[in-house]
Amino acid sequence: MSFFLKSMSLFCVVTALTLPLSGEPLSSWHDTPVKRSIMTFIDSVTRPDSTDFVPVSERIAVFDNDGCLWSEQPVYFQAIFIFDRIKELAPHHPEWMHTEPFASVLKGEWTAAMAGGERALVEMAMATHA
Repeated sequence: MSFFLKSMSLFCVVTALTLPLSGEPLSSWHDTPVKRSIMTFIDSVTRPDSTDFVPVSERIAVFDNDGCLWSEQPVYFQAIFIFDRIKELAPHHPEWMHTEPFASVLKGEWTAAMAGGERALVEMAMATHA
């Protein structure tokens, strides 16, 4: 079984084991093909008599910041929050109308605002979170 499937199996098992009080797995989800697929996968990798069974000692969970836990398209939620704060704070900072990356955000040009890379993002975060 691939590393991805093993990782997904542990994620699904952890999700299944942290059930809400109702006892129904993924109780907030509608009964859809995706939910059924996940539940079938969990069953197949956790049931010892299954050909897809993954022993507990081989179940690995990997948590990182590559979009698995954050939305990253079109941008991270955190960046959207920063952009909203720039718009909210702009009346108190008229210089932002002519200062990058703030000017691009105020024009709705997110790509241009992010062209400055990490430095621009940190500058915007510092200005909006201070």
